[in-house]
Amino acid sequence: MASERDRSTRHIPLGDLVEELLGHEGPLPIVAAGDPVLRRGTEPFDGQLDPALLARFVAALRATMHAAPGVGLAAPQVGVPLRIAVIEDPAPVSDEVRLVRGRVPQPFRVLVNPSYDGIGPQRAAFFEGCLSVPGWQAVVARHAEVRLTALDEHGRAVDEVFGGWPARIVQHETDHLDGMLYLDRAEPRSLSSNQAAAELWSQPTPERAAEVLGFTLPD
Repeated sequence: MASERDRSTRHIPLGDLVEELLGHEGPLPIVAAGDPVLRRGTEPFDGQLDPALLARFVAALRATMHAAPGVGLAAPQVGVPLRIAVIEDPAPVSDEVRLVRGRVPQPFRVLVNPSYDGIGPQRAAFFEGCLSVPGWQAVVARHAEVRLTALDEHGRAVDEVFGGWPARIVQHETDHLDGMLYLDRAEPRSLSSNQAAAELWSQPTPERAAEVLGFTLPD
């Protein structure tokens, strides 16, 4: 049985849905895990929003991402099943973390109709979280390097290789557009509250967590 919210939004034209969202002041409400919009996948963007509305929506996604705060946000996370995401990471981390995780600053980017392919066999495993799964983190093994193809908000082609933490962000946000949460790819035994992650597993790598919690990291 569909929820009241699901029934009320499924058949609304996307332009009208976005207009309604933008009619409220402040950051957009972030949808939590369990809402069907996070699992249905998304429509490719094909002009459903006119350029002015698209620009306003992108600005709202960016403001919401900053307020959360987070380093990426996908349209389904604010209830809009459209294949658009934004990313931005100032990477306020120590030099040690920067080196181990490859977390380098990323400028603001809009990803329209993105997809990615892993490059090579190397996988990197680290704790990550999600604005739609507040309060929790888990270790996810992802491609260490990916090739992203997309459009930007002006319709220009993007074809770029990402490594390190930026590659993780790209994969996480693109997965949202395919109806996937990071928990679908996570090591279940690593699941930790934010408090436990901060107090016990704040090391640059999850090797200690793997040893104590009893899970295996990729070679």
